Amino acid sequence: MNLHIFQNQQELNEAGAGIITSLVQMQPKAVLGLATGGTPVGIYEELVKAYDKGRVSFKQVTTFNLDEYVGLPVDHSESYHAYMQQHLFAHIDLPASSAHIPNGNAPDLEAECERFNQLLDDAKQIDLQILGLGHNGHIGFNEPDDALISGTHRVELKDETREANARYFDSIEDVPTHALTMGVGTILKAKTILLIVRGADKAEIVHRALTGPITTEVPATLLQTHPHLVVLLDAEAGRLFE
Repeated sequence: MNLHIFQNQQELNEAGAGIITSLVQMQPKAVLGLATGGTPVGIYEELVKAYDKGRVSFKQVTTFNLDEYVGLPVDHSESYHAYMQQHLFAHIDLPASSAHIPNGNAPDLEAECERFNQLLDDAKQIDLQILGLGHNGHIGFNEPDDALISGTHRVELKDETREANARYFDSIEDVPTHALTMGVGTILKAKTILLIVRGADKAEIVHRALTGPITTEVPATLLQTHPHLVVLLDAEAGRLFE
């Protein structure tokens, strides 16, 4: 594990974007696993700046998003399709056909999960997977459970996950109850995992995830088994490591 703690958000954002930019510069056909939520927004902003300055091109890159809500229209402001367009895709030269996000409105969600798994298989391996961390230790939308599913699957969101995401919606009732998510097995197959955690409210769970017993009740603890895990924390999230 390669752990870095930053004293300000800009330094963290630049470091995260620098890792991604360097990879794409060296491997123009890189396969990137992307995350959503508040955590990676600043990093995506830095990637757009790097693209605008001509430092990097995404023309040959392939991307796979971790997850998407079930039943939320693609054009809904809180869908992850809309999020990716707003924060990254609309501002870089990534071909639309190379950006893959699970379809939470597919008529057959099981078939959609199989389709997404096949696309991942065809890509062989994700070169760099970006992850955030849920308050209950979830990664992607892989919630705590007695056992975890390896491939893409439909998941019922825990109450604490919906409550954490309610700030993006008008009310908790508007937060979808289910999502499609890339499985933990797929995440762990990535060559490099970039875990990004911010905020004092995540200090205890990130410390537990990286130093505590490995258990499916805290899915992020499985990251301890990965041979190339890079962790970027702000000072508040990293306070228990100092």
